Amino acid sequence: MKEMNTTDQGRLMLVDDDPNLILLVKDYLEFRGYQVMTAENGREALELLEEQIPDLIICDVMMPEMDGYTLVQHIRENSATEWVPVLFLSAKGQSQDRVKGLNTGADVYIVKPFEPEELVAQVESSLKQASRLIKHQNSGVSSGPTIKVRRNVELTPTELKVVQLVAKGMANRDIAQIMEVSQRTIESHVSNMLGKTGLHNRTELARWAIESKKA
Repeated sequence: MKEMNTTDQGRLMLVDDDPNLILLVKDYLEFRGYQVMTAENGREALELLEEQIPDLIICDVMMPEMDGYTLVQHIRENSATEWVPVLFLSAKGQSQDRVKGLNTGADVYIVKPFEPEELVAQVESSLKQASRLIKHQNSGVSSGPTIKVRRNVELTPTELKVVQLVAKGMANRDIAQIMEVSQRTIESHVSNMLGKTGLHNRTELARWAIESKKA
């Protein structure tokens, strides 16, 4: 996890297909001292994340190309970005919509239209929470016991290559490109390794690979 930049308010990513909202929210956040980069949809956001990881992401739910739900799933699958707070913006304000957004992996769900001050307050609160987590992890406090897996786990050469790339924080899509196979094939390898090890997710798989010196 990276250190937060203390020379400014923070670096944010704003993802929305509405150019008017992008303009208004970006101007307001920059006026409050934040650096803001923008993307029109989830796919464009993922491309930006390969170059620079922000301190927080503000994301619309309904977008072309890739919606907010899918974007957050990709963010949470990648160990390099899984810690980044995500604020959902949505015109859907029903309870089931909020629950779906939070269950998908968003940290905050804000219903449109919203007051700019409300957005800033949620941004500041989320950044403070992320900062506390960073300080806790950097303080030398153990993040948990050593990962335990089933005995005699044997990985194929291909699985070993995949888990090494997972441990580097790479997404399935990027691993597929490197290994010149389909993303579904990589997902199948990851699923098989989770079954072999008895682990629950990619994060645990990456940690196990590092702790067992497979990566």
